[in-house]
Amino acid sequence: MQLTAAAVAQTERENAVIARGLKRQDPELLDRLIELYQHRLLRYLLFLTGKREVAEDLFQETWMRVLLRGAQYNGKARFDTWLFTIARNLVIDLSRKRTMASLDEMSSNEDERPFEIAMDGPSPLEQMQSRENCAEVAEVLLKLEPNYREVLVLRFHEEMSLEEIATVTQAPLSTVKSRLYRGLAALKPEIHQLRAGKRVAEVRA
Repeated sequence: MQLTAAAVAQTERENAVIARGLKRQDPELLDRLIELYQHRLLRYLLFLTGKREVAEDLFQETWMRVLLRGAQYNGKARFDTWLFTIARNLVIDLSRKRTMASLDEMSSNEDERPFEIAMDGPSPLEQMQSRENCAEVAEVLLKLEPNYREVLVLRFHEEMSLEEIATVTQAPLSTVKSRLYRGLAALKPEIHQLRAGKRVAEVRA
């Protein structure tokens, strides 16, 4: 997502204001941040965990970390990048505690060889979003491996750049690109299967 020089300067000013407010532990600023980012953050956590109760608990914990560790935010990165990084680390910590396959453990066995698919025109996810409702998009995404699902959500829902996704996931840029391409490729058969199932249901109705 390309930004003009004026937009970049505006974002930097906003980041600096947030950084100063968090250092003061300004409660009004925290309220504004929660109001601004609550839906995006909860959606991200829902996609990572697949469980609303767990996502809501991690949502609360994320904002507690923001309050307690706000002084660590220096304003050099976008606030949402820093926020999502905190949330992701909490998901990984919880996964380790529950001896579940965590995002970083899954990625350690990932094939890093170059893998690309044609990107001309809208992606499969964008096609899905234009034709189906949000619940159906979520249904398809939740069938993908977590590390692929996460990159797709950050790229297309949150509209983060590949560099910002690399920061959030703490992965090399090449790995982010590989997961994006592989995730899009894995999405295709799931979309076809969902649509085929709907057509069968319509015929039987």
